[in-house]
Amino acid sequence: MHSPWAVELIHHLQARGADITVLAPAFQGLKDHIVAGIPAKRFRYAPAAWETLTHESGAPNKIRRNPLYLALVPAYLLGGAARLRRLCRDLRPDVIHVHWPIPNALLALWGCRGWRPRLISTFYGADVALVRKYPALRPLLQRVMRESDACTAISRYTARLVHQLAGVLPAVIPYGMDLDARPAVAPADKPARYEILTVGRLIERKGHAVLLRAFARLREQRGDVALTIIGEGQERPRLEALIDELGLRGTAVLRGHVSDEELEQAYARCDIFVLPAIIDAGGDTEGLGMVLLEVMRYEKPVVASAVGGITDIVEDGVSGLLVPPADVEALAGALAHLLENPDRARELGQRARRLNAARFDWDQIVNAYWRLYTGQAE
Repeated sequence: MHSPWAVELIHHLQARGADITVLAPAFQGLKDHIVAGIPAKRFRYAPAAWETLTHESGAPNKIRRNPLYLALVPAYLLGGAARLRRLCRDLRPDVIHVHWPIPNALLALWGCRGWRPRLISTFYGADVALVRKYPALRPLLQRVMRESDACTAISRYTARLVHQLAGVLPAVIPYGMDLDARPAVAPADKPARYEILTVGRLIERKGHAVLLRAFARLREQRGDVALTIIGEGQERPRLEALIDELGLRGTAVLRGHVSDEELEQAYARCDIFVLPAIIDAGGDTEGLGMVLLEVMRYEKPVVASAVGGITDIVEDGVSGLLVPPADVEALAGALAHLLENPDRARELGQRARRLNAARFDWDQIVNAYWRLYTGQAE
């Protein structure tokens, strides 16, 4: 429930008349509650102090960093399946929509015996990366595809991965964004220097280390630029050390978590937004890059890596600039190009908002899911 786009999707579906309940794992003992008007049912899988497999950096990243987290996976699956069985008995749902089907589809396959609602499975990328890294999971992926009434992916990239591994091409249904709605934010003082911004969890696949090295190259050329990194995660100590190593203290700032209002101010204030995603050690990368759409509401020029689902949002030279992932020189060059060519930067930002407003319109996305929920898409 941490994704604002998932919450917005649910709100749109509720407006259509859907009665939605969310099942999610507990985090450090978190109990059932209401999130933005959405009932969230939590399942327990460990003592409260140990319930940290999910949230924050995400389970795959935590397991790679500390394999002891694997010990929590069986209890996670059994606890989730047991809670879902009780919910099916009490609510008798018509549809179960599984997000991150590897491994979450097991909750539905085990927990819904005796009650067979429509099963919709949505793949993001990290779940498919697990199958690529651990081929023993491939039969599970194939079973999910067989058992699901419909499968979707949030980007063409993720759909291709599923097709390669399971032989079935999911429908591509991304999240949406109202790019015509620009939140009103209080005016903020604009620093005299140019500001480069990135927003995302401090995890390996976001490519923050690459960005810091590219920013250091840019600072060698001009001293009127600053870098702001908003987000928190397990890579913070490494990034702080790299900032010191590169001599960027005071010009590259890790802001950590910020309020929604502060985030919107950062979007409005920045001169360039960058998403320097890479393919991490587990084979995972950016499934779509919704943060790009957030900043495009402000018609900001973007520089991003040509990897994963990012290319569904950014077309090189048309709605932003794309660079090869992990290419420090190319990233520094693209940033310098936009700073030196403000008219082109402005044009790219304006065109990006206009083009993606149609591509990611909520009405067409909700219509696509509604047809899957009701079986009309078959």
